[in-house]
Amino acid sequence: MKRQKGLSIKIISALYAVTAICILTVAIVFNGYRLFEKNVKENYEKYATTVLNNAYGITQEHSFGDMIATRTMPEEYEELRESLNKIKENSEIKYLYAIYFDDINDINSLTYAINTKTRKEILNGATYTYLGTPCEEGSFEQETLVTLQNAVKHRLKESGVLYGHSDEYGHMLNGYHVVYDSKDNAVGLLCVEIEINDISEEIRLYFRSIVVFVTIFTILIIIFYVTKIEYSLIYPITSITDSANDFIKNLGNQDAMDECAKKLGSLDISAENEVGDLYRTVSRMETDMADQLRDIRQYTENILKMQNGLMVLMADMVEVRDSDTGAHIQKTVAYVQIILDGLYRKGYYKELLTAQYMEDVVKSAPLHDVGKINISDAILNKPGKLTDEEFEIMKTHTTAGMAIIDKAINTVEGENYLREARNMATYHHERWDGKGYPQGLSGEDIPLSARIMAVADVFDALTSARVYKPAFPLQKAVSIIEEGKGTQFDPKCVEVFIEALPEVEKVLIKFSPEAMQ
Repeated sequence: MKRQKGLSIKIISALYAVTAICILTVAIVFNGYRLFEKNVKENYEKYATTVLNNAYGITQEHSFGDMIATRTMPEEYEELRESLNKIKENSEIKYLYAIYFDDINDINSLTYAINTKTRKEILNGATYTYLGTPCEEGSFEQETLVTLQNAVKHRLKESGVLYGHSDEYGHMLNGYHVVYDSKDNAVGLLCVEIEINDISEEIRLYFRSIVVFVTIFTILIIIFYVTKIEYSLIYPITSITDSANDFIKNLGNQDAMDECAKKLGSLDISAENEVGDLYRTVSRMETDMADQLRDIRQYTENILKMQNGLMVLMADMVEVRDSDTGAHIQKTVAYVQIILDGLYRKGYYKELLTAQYMEDVVKSAPLHDVGKINISDAILNKPGKLTDEEFEIMKTHTTAGMAIIDKAINTVEGENYLREARNMATYHHERWDGKGYPQGLSGEDIPLSARIMAVADVFDALTSARVYKPAFPLQKAVSIIEEGKGTQFDPKCVEVFIEALPEVEKVLIKFSPEAMQ
């Protein structure tokens, strides 16, 4: 079934499907990645802002802005720290602290106001940072410091978020809220930090999950798609193509053509689309062609029967007039068949001995003496030996036969069919040594069918009774034929004829039993 030089429809369809799904998958994964990343960041920002606002409410309750403004740490300072510690303890934030610029115009004067620690951090040796402790150099990126400074300078009322990174802490999400004193002066900032290094890992997990899901989904879609293509397109087209190829291969074989048309018609293809239209058209075409070829074959057979009948009729007309040639037609046809089979079996003249050629010769053999219809009864049935003048007239039956069959060839179609009849009628009295008539041809210049008929015709004349002689015995007739080998007759024709004597005897027993005595 692998006849295509290019890709099959199934593979092309699958490639199209895979390509389309892959493009769609890339678009889905890319957009999903962006949306997921955005959603994760938004959730982190909302969470940081919520924690920050809760912590900011606590700082207001303890007048933390006044502590920063006066740079003092009253008893409430530790109460504030403890409350902020609880917020950190119960949240997912990494850091919760407050800072201020000792000189608002000096970006490097950033100072701690307070920080928080969880119980676990304290047990692990962490210590508190107190108001007035300068921030370590490099704790904040320059861009972050500028953002915090501007927030204080511009007295921002809402919480803000920004993303930062440092070699020590990695990627962080910073939430900040400006702290005000009782006089509504912006004095510092309350900050929370969430470590967001895990965002990348979450996105990678998401990416792997969606790739696995889309891959499985793609495979299932392709299997389903290819299966549907196989059933609805590949199977019908392949079935139609195979049936059409089988039909073409069996042109001329009526039974095989009928079977192909019947097989195609039995396929369950009921699609109401282009494939269905193609199926019904091809099925109807095969059925119609099979019926038409059956009619043509019948018409041809009738013509052949008519042609055969006409030839036999013409030969019978001659035989009826010739009182000495009883069953001559039947016997010569039988001998011709025997010689043809022998030549074929021995491999002689195999370039000529096709099945069609052999059939044409056998069918045409009855017409080899058709020219005798022009010979008068006085000569044709003369009881004695012909005079030289009469023999010259008798010899004209060859050219008369040629003229009759030429007229038939020119009148009706079938030149190939009658060509060998013309050759036998014209040249069956030629001799291998060139001493025959009407043209004195020699050797293989004499048409093969005429050389075959020469042996058959002479042998029948020898073994048949004539008004001027009795029938020769078989052995004597065979001896005469052998004597003419290479002079009168084609040696190969004589060779195969002698080798087939058992078959020759059967013909004689049937038509000329006197020759067997």
